[in-house]
Amino acid sequence: MPVRKPPTRARSKTKAAVQVERRPEKAAPRLGPGEYLPDPTEGITRVEDLPQPKLIRIDRNFKQQACPRCGHLAYRDRVYTRRLHDVGDLDAGRPRELELIYSQHCCSRCHRYFNADTSDLAPPFSHYTHRVTPCPHRKVRVSLAVRTVVEDALPYQPASWRLWRDFRVFVPWATIQNWVEAGGKKGDRPR
Repeated sequence: MPVRKPPTRARSKTKAAVQVERRPEKAAPRLGPGEYLPDPTEGITRVEDLPQPKLIRIDRNFKQQACPRCGHLAYRDRVYTRRLHDVGDLDAGRPRELELIYSQHCCSRCHRYFNADTSDLAPPFSHYTHRVTPCPHRKVRVSLAVRTVVEDALPYQPASWRLWRDFRVFVPWATIQNWVEAGGKKGDRPR
């Protein structure tokens, strides 16, 4: 049985004119330079009292991946979870943590274990993302922490709290000290 279409009605000119006419709306307030809102974490001296981080899950869990050594498709053997500290969310005033779920694979041909590639997020064995840490293989980009100490000539402990204030990422001052002292030494060392 054929489907019937409903008959179309011709619109009257008065109805179309009514739809076009609009009431004048109230003028939107002009946006100025903004209102200063004090930092709710100002005056906090203990790391435990800082706000809880916003957790973002990233999945790098693959069923199969090509072996980097022989190219054979290797099945997943295990699944691991790794937490990375990232530059925080300034609007929410909270730090950001990435929960990285990645797979480990075992190649049946060459019997080699390897992990799913996560090098675009953080260096191996690091607790911080590339946006926070210095990367030895990237010579142009210097980390936020090292730049704060070197360019602004800040001591390590105030630099640690400045990173919290400006970027909502807490890096212990001893870690910043290690990064600054290792700058230029690891990549230049002959092997």
